[in-house]
Amino acid sequence: MKSLLKLTGYGLVLVFFFVACTKDFDEINTDPHGFTTASDGSLFNAILQSLILSGNEQFYINNEILYKQTQLAALTKEAWGNFTLGTESMWSNYYQVLPNFRELFDRFEEMPSSGELDNMKAMLKIVLAYKTFKITDMFGDMPFTQAGYGFQNLEYLRPEFDTQRDIYIYLLNDLKWCDEHISDTAVSEEPFTTFATFDDLFNGDMLEWQKFANSMRLRYALRMSEKEPELAGEIISDIVENQRPVYKGYDFTTYVGEAACLWPAAMGFKNTSLNWSFREHNNLRMGSNVWHQLSANDSTDGSGIFDPRAYIFFEGNNENKWVAYPQLPEPNTPPSGGIPYGSHRDQDGAFGIKGETCIYSPFEYFLIRDENFMPIPLITGAEVHFILSEAYFKGIGLPQDPDMADIEFMNGVNSSVQWWMDVADNSKLPNSGMIFPDMVSIPANLGPASVLMIFGWWNATSDEEKMQFLYTQRWLDAFRQPWEAFALVRRTNMTPREGDPIDYYRLPYPPSESEYNTENWSAAIANQGGGDSPQYKIWWIP
Repeated sequence: MKSLLKLTGYGLVLVFFFVACTKDFDEINTDPHGFTTASDGSLFNAILQSLILSGNEQFYINNEILYKQTQLAALTKEAWGNFTLGTESMWSNYYQVLPNFRELFDRFEEMPSSGELDNMKAMLKIVLAYKTFKITDMFGDMPFTQAGYGFQNLEYLRPEFDTQRDIYIYLLNDLKWCDEHISDTAVSEEPFTTFATFDDLFNGDMLEWQKFANSMRLRYALRMSEKEPELAGEIISDIVENQRPVYKGYDFTTYVGEAACLWPAAMGFKNTSLNWSFREHNNLRMGSNVWHQLSANDSTDGSGIFDPRAYIFFEGNNENKWVAYPQLPEPNTPPSGGIPYGSHRDQDGAFGIKGETCIYSPFEYFLIRDENFMPIPLITGAEVHFILSEAYFKGIGLPQDPDMADIEFMNGVNSSVQWWMDVADNSKLPNSGMIFPDMVSIPANLGPASVLMIFGWWNATSDEEKMQFLYTQRWLDAFRQPWEAFALVRRTNMTPREGDPIDYYRLPYPPSESEYNTENWSAAIANQGGGDSPQYKIWWIP
């Protein structure tokens, strides 16, 4: 509620001003009785709220495309081909809020220099980097340096596209600036003290912002390491050798479970679109590919399950049996059905009612129904451990060190499993108040150790198999970040997979961009290979 109150009064006005970069207009009518300005903090809060996934992104992109392409789940029926509703949602979310960034940067330039102001600039740059990386990794080249200025300069109503490489280097330089300029002591004076009250992500904790910045530097440096090995190595080396703050899952042998997440209750919103996207879509089930990474056999009683995350990500069918939908179904494969995602299950006595035709294991109901306490992960400490494991193993910016690679891998597995178990323990259904531990029993013998008994590197017979283990565990950790799993699949082509290698590399640009920014859109298409289709690789894909 706090965040919603902050948005009241100026949010609609900003939307009218800050239309997508591609939209053209001749005049703007201003209501003389309405708000025409917004405080710095309220603009920033609107930016943070834009990190929340829209229903159409979750429905048409995550559920219809990304879970299928990553094989983190099985798409049992392709019945919603209108994916452009999802791409338009992602594109407009970015470009409608981009002018907020531009406006705040302009305002900050007019303020006297101070450590407090540098902190505010860093917070803004970090969120801009997160949002921009996500969009360019899905689409490729995109309008950036000229975008978001149309309300100031009509020359930029149809901005040119920047190359993905240039965007990456720009953002990584910005994140380095943030690491160097953030001060956890410059937090007690204005303008920071008021600005920080609008920070619903970290509540003005600048060490958290610094960890977020450096963890992203690691993520995107590794992602581009095939195309820019020297620069990627320099970034990773700088962070590790200078002991820059990053998120950790384990601190030596102690679990800390750090992560950057959107926590709905803490941020003052309800993630209602999450359940809507599954309930109305209703075509996602546990696939045979992910099942075989969680269970040692196909026993429907679950006796083969060695990974407790199976109970957090999925559940039994209507007969409480664990049945995977074939990742590559035969023509005579029985169809999926039932109502496992219906909100009726959030009622006393109805939790187990999934419909007689729910013959395959659906996603765990708490995972997709809890709208208050189920987080939207941005980056986890476990992912950072997996990144460092790969860097040590391959010698990317660090001396090749198989022992350190193994330690980071084990820390990644341990922290991922424990983090997800902690999240599940605190999950609660919004209507009935039922809590996960009361409704779902995870066998006491399952935990990080049971996963490592299968995926520990001592079981690997080759370096290639060690990398497969690493990518499998990073892929599983990203279960509720399918866009990140999608990046891992495209970069490595070594995640678990049934059938042919992935040949879906990007999302086509939304139709609005080709309609309103035709000339620059056409140039971008030509620059990336000549076609606006998923089969064209974006820059960092080997």
